[in-house]
Amino acid sequence: MQITTNKIDSANAKINAAITRGTIDSNIEKIANQISKDAKIAGFRKGKVPLSAVKKQYGERLVQDAEAQALRDLLSAALEEMSIAPDTLIGEPQIAKFEKTENGIDVEVVIATRPAIELGDYLAMVPDVEKPLIDDAAVTTRIEELASAQAPLVNVEEDRPLISGDSALLDFEGFVDGEAFEGGKAEGFSLRLGSGQFIPGFEDQVIGMKKGDEKTIAVTFPENYGGAALAGKPAEFKVKIHAIQAKEAVTLDDELAKKMLPGNEDATLEMLKEKVKEQLETEAMSVKYNDELKPNLMETFVSAFTIDLPEFIVEQEMDMALNKKARDLSEAQLEELRNDAEQVKAMRETFREDACRAVKATFIVDALAKAENITVGEQELLQTIYYEAMQMGQDPAAVYKHYQDSGYLPAIQMAMIEDRVLSKLLNDKIK
Repeated sequence: MQITTNKIDSANAKINAAITRGTIDSNIEKIANQISKDAKIAGFRKGKVPLSAVKKQYGERLVQDAEAQALRDLLSAALEEMSIAPDTLIGEPQIAKFEKTENGIDVEVVIATRPAIELGDYLAMVPDVEKPLIDDAAVTTRIEELASAQAPLVNVEEDRPLISGDSALLDFEGFVDGEAFEGGKAEGFSLRLGSGQFIPGFEDQVIGMKKGDEKTIAVTFPENYGGAALAGKPAEFKVKIHAIQAKEAVTLDDELAKKMLPGNEDATLEMLKEKVKEQLETEAMSVKYNDELKPNLMETFVSAFTIDLPEFIVEQEMDMALNKKARDLSEAQLEELRNDAEQVKAMRETFREDACRAVKATFIVDALAKAENITVGEQELLQTIYYEAMQMGQDPAAVYKHYQDSGYLPAIQMAMIEDRVLSKLLNDKIK
């Protein structure tokens, strides 16, 4: 067997080989001899089956097994020659050429390996992180909001018009083309103004009405309204206000703190403020991390490191992007692409830059995770998917199986690792 190797860079290599007929025949003899020891062929005792009978019985399978063994042998020899450890291979070797000739088989194999990444002083690239400042006014506003959400509605006795945030106790009846429609009538209905619960424009016209007022409100049902019979139709609603209700006034004191910190009989307003301040800081930090710090830090790493990328991984990423794009195209656009291979090729090429960035980011995160000793095991991945599915009211087992069948689990796992790596690096820099 003649083997020529070409280590293109730290992530890509190519192997060319000429597998001789003699190599194939020799492998056939070895495999047939092994099979003959256990083969059960009519007319022969176990262990006494001649090779000729084995070859006749197994025929093409012997040839296929012999060729597969030759491929494994050439790959092993080529990796040793290039000093590439088998456990650094990414994916299966790609058979780019497999041509049978009278003298044997001409083979070309493309392999990808985990690229070498010199992280250097990566910690120096992580910026200092300052906790967001939460002022007293923000704390007070949040406490008032939380307390108000729990406060009961009470009738407003003063003679004033409805304002946004009030709840109107009202009767209404809707008409389209002068005819009342099903589901368009209610009595003693409580509507919080500003909630967006009703058709656009309805609540705006209720604002300003007073207790006892009657009014006809003109609106138009949205085009995407759930009921097809009403979608896009102009309508009129006869409305009568019976009462104006508002949330009971809240007093910020120790008694409120005891209500909002159940189980703590010694709770004080100051303790409540401290708890709320911590919550606001956590929320603000989460927004800052996800919207600013993490994306910026990842971009810093991607820009700073120069690494070799496995070509076939980039190509796979481009294919996925192209398929995703195709799902958003109309049938007419798809038909146009089917008849224009060059247009498909050009469209696919537009995804190369993003694909390279995504692949590069994945390997950088992998290297950083190893440096920081961060892992996400299968059990943790399972628990995370189950928890999020339950939060969404979905069947956890069905969601997990969908991700598994679609091949999404590795991507989800890597996303969790990336989030954990970036969070740790940033947390270590909090002032």
